[in-house]
Amino acid sequence: MQTLFAEQPVFCYIAVALLGLIVGSFLNVVILRLPRMMQAEWRASAAEILNQPVAVSSRSRVSLSQPRSACGRCQAPIKPWHNIPVLSFMLLRGQCANCAHPISLQYPAVEITSAVMAVIVVAVFGMTPFAGFALIFTWTLITAAMIDAQTQFLPDALILPLLWLGLLISVGQDAGFSLVDPTTAIIGAASGYMTLWLVFQIFRLVTGKEGMGYGDFKLLAAIGAWLGWQALPMVLLMSSLAGAIVGGALMATGLLERGKPMPFGPWLALAGWLTLVAGDTIGGAYSSLAGLN
Repeated sequence: MQTLFAEQPVFCYIAVALLGLIVGSFLNVVILRLPRMMQAEWRASAAEILNQPVAVSSRSRVSLSQPRSACGRCQAPIKPWHNIPVLSFMLLRGQCANCAHPISLQYPAVEITSAVMAVIVVAVFGMTPFAGFALIFTWTLITAAMIDAQTQFLPDALILPLLWLGLLISVGQDAGFSLVDPTTAIIGAASGYMTLWLVFQIFRLVTGKEGMGYGDFKLLAAIGAWLGWQALPMVLLMSSLAGAIVGGALMATGLLERGKPMPFGPWLALAGWLTLVAGDTIGGAYSSLAGLN
């Protein structure tokens, strides 16, 4: 693969971009359906605890494969050729083919983001074993960030496998499967979780309110497992700065009410990914601006 990449880099980038578009289309399905699946499980669990029957028809069951995708307004099934990433959105002019209801820009945006970030990962790491794992890391962060932005939930079904995968691949650092060794990954995971857990506890003690959710602790733990404990200060600094700037701008424009919670997961995900692909560059730029070198 490395030889092919060296001889035909443009071909490899195109192939990775196409793969990213296809994966992005699937990520849209996960972003839409996983929260619904979680809600259905919560209702069933609550009914079981309360000893109440739950009538769930086959039509109301939601999984990543069932029911077939349909327009949210007219419920017309979406034909396979209407599911081609980005291209179908353009050909349909952003409207349902049956009722002309607008299609959310989220769909092409996620597909394009998935493709662009995949190309950047391969450009940084080449066609290496770690690049494959870095793509999984990237696509999981996109999905988690979008779900958190829309629901303020970071699903364990995404974050915990990401955490465990980061720890497992650290065993193969010498073979090029990971950026960090097992000790660094374990300390990174523990440090990531405990850092935000302590911030949560101090904030609750001082204000009597909960400033973030446990999903944020787990997400930073996963990032620590992949990037090591040394990367956590940069991730926290960038995510806090981005959250503060965007949150301040939203409140200044009236788009976010003062006191209303804003999800922190998307900023952690963005900072974690930027640290993955450009941590050394960002750190060097910061050191130069701070006069540290």
